[in-house]
Amino acid sequence: MSGERSFDCVIVGAGILGLAHALVAARNGMKVAVIDRDAVAVGASIRNFGFVTVTGQQAGITWRRARRSRDVWAEIAPAAGIEVLHRGLLVCARRPEALAVLAEFATSPMGAGCRLIDSQGMMEFGAALGHGLVGGLHSPHELRVESREAIPRLAAFLAETHGVTFLRRTAVVGTSSGCVETTAGRFRGTHVVVCPGGDLTTLYPEIMRRHGLSLCKLHMLRVADPGWRLPGAIMSDLGLVRYLGYAAAPSLPALRERLEAEQGAWLADGIHLIVVQSADGSLVVGDSHHYDQTPDPFQPRAVDDRILAELSAVLDMPAPDVIERWTGIYPVGPDTAFTEATEPGVRLVLVTSGTGASTAFAIAEETMADLLGVPAPPHTDPAYAP
Repeated sequence: MSGERSFDCVIVGAGILGLAHALVAARNGMKVAVIDRDAVAVGASIRNFGFVTVTGQQAGITWRRARRSRDVWAEIAPAAGIEVLHRGLLVCARRPEALAVLAEFATSPMGAGCRLIDSQGMMEFGAALGHGLVGGLHSPHELRVESREAIPRLAAFLAETHGVTFLRRTAVVGTSSGCVETTAGRFRGTHVVVCPGGDLTTLYPEIMRRHGLSLCKLHMLRVADPGWRLPGAIMSDLGLVRYLGYAAAPSLPALRERLEAEQGAWLADGIHLIVVQSADGSLVVGDSHHYDQTPDPFQPRAVDDRILAELSAVLDMPAPDVIERWTGIYPVGPDTAFTEATEPGVRLVLVTSGTGASTAFAIAEETMADLLGVPAPPHTDPAYAP
């Protein structure tokens, strides 16, 4: 496809953030085009857990965005043929200090709907749980999809149901008010939304530098079907010192001190445990966090071994059978996300944390409200309570 074409909204990037903007724009009656350099989705949007996380998100707008995005996922998944594989989250406490953090969280406003569980109560969640857990926290708020299937199906749904035009294998080389320059020609757009994901150098590199962005590499693994079903997503003590939603808990420093003494190497690798289950019974397990301007492409065995050791400490899996390994890359910065008006009618939007699947739909609603000059969506109000 070459030459000049016109749309109401041109979106750069077909990851979850770009697709979310396409959905919101289409729902506002716009003629939408999405441009992406790759033939299929291969980036961070498919290299994750597909875990839409609410509990543990940073207090304030990130938490409210997660709640709103979870609702959109629940609405759009059945329409797009995307299976919700399981719901809920069980945070498993291996130490009394972790249970104390969870108890404090449960009494906070963000703990609404969550249930603190003692060691005896953990048994109701099945034989999959390992021995030695002192308790946990159950949240009903989360849902999980298979990212590598959900992203292509969402794109197909947008094309078939909403008439969104997708231009694949097309690189964007420049943007300006009302115009997107690509390797397939020029595209006119009354509104332009740029969602470049982990590409921090092609478009607006000066803005990327000003925001102090770098990249995070994470390790992911798939483990063969253990023969039982999880009650929902699983986390462990390590997640409590990484997820910012627990940061205000008075007991957190004591937990961190103990973890540094007992699992310092895990903290150094940025490891926290998430386990989710796929339709075939296999488990997606992760992850770690290493930061650099250009992360190396390698996956050291020692890091994977630590992730698997944490898995075996929480679930009854003494010898996990790893059947797949991969890394993911996403942008990180001082904020969880940002939007910047680069020119009239043009918005640069990045999720600069690992919360893209959890917050993208809500961020897209904010962006389109801004571009259209209409009132901000309800979730931007601190009193938002669906």
